[in-house]
Amino acid sequence: MKAVLCQEPGVLELVERPSPGTPKAGWVRLAVSHVGICGTDYHIFEGKHPFLEYPRVMGHEISATVLEAADGVAMTAGTPVIVNPYLSCGICVACRQGKPNCCTDIKVLGVHTDGAFCDEISVPAGNLYAASGVSMEAAATTEFLAIGAHAVRRSMAPAGSRSLVIGAGPIGLGAAIFSRIAGHEVTLLDTSQERLRMAADRFGFSSGIVAGEGASEAVKAKTDGDGFDVVFDATGYGPSMERAFSFVAHGGALVLVSVVKDDIRFSDPEFHKREMMVIGSRNATRVDFEHVVDSIVRGFVPVDQLITHRTTLADAPRDLARWAHEKSGLIKAVIKVSA
Repeated sequence: MKAVLCQEPGVLELVERPSPGTPKAGWVRLAVSHVGICGTDYHIFEGKHPFLEYPRVMGHEISATVLEAADGVAMTAGTPVIVNPYLSCGICVACRQGKPNCCTDIKVLGVHTDGAFCDEISVPAGNLYAASGVSMEAAATTEFLAIGAHAVRRSMAPAGSRSLVIGAGPIGLGAAIFSRIAGHEVTLLDTSQERLRMAADRFGFSSGIVAGEGASEAVKAKTDGDGFDVVFDATGYGPSMERAFSFVAHGGALVLVSVVKDDIRFSDPEFHKREMMVIGSRNATRVDFEHVVDSIVRGFVPVDQLITHRTTLADAPRDLARWAHEKSGLIKAVIKVSA
């Protein structure tokens, strides 16, 4: 089969590799249909991922069709599916609590093990969800949108809450979309006026704040001096995550959607006087994937506005390398692997 292999930072090649072959017990062999390109993939290409071994086949935002199921797995060839790329152990403390998204030994397709920039993959049957009522291209957006949906669910913020989403990249936009679906009044904050205009024009998020000098006053102005009931930080930038504490209303919550290697510091008096919650949000679970699919089917998610760039497996080495540096107008790029 054909695969796009990142041999080392900065080197992508279209290569021939053995297909997965007959799936082992409990697993399913899939023909990859579409795969999204994530910020993580750009980081891997650029050599910025801290825990990755090269060479690596990237790709974890996946739609596919069933080719072959192991004996005892009730899945029919030709069935369209969405792949949950988080491979969990099933026995650790998190898995026992129904939280495989934060498994102590989690492995993510395309990061810790080879992913779906290729013709075929094999995955556990339990990681497959029905792609019912959505196109295969739209299905490939489910994983990144589920991260935002999971963050909103983790926030426990009720309808009517005022929310602030910091970072208008794909993950932030996903959080904003699902915050709006949850009935929140959404404001976006970003360093880029261009991204804020795009969010307004494409998705209707007309309330925006430019990060930097004046942001604190803008937050006060938009919330009558109270701060936001819930703040989602999707920047992956330590100083932004620290600054986010000051935007939270008394009794509110801060959800850290992105992760950094840095220590995050905050003022304990400011934290305590607010009696605020700080919530970590990692990956997503089946209920989040299903919520995303249902929301796409019901027309709540403008997938056609999210997908801005398209390519093929053959052209992906050239295009991914270019898009890693040419970010203007880029929200989500999708590789079409097969029909």
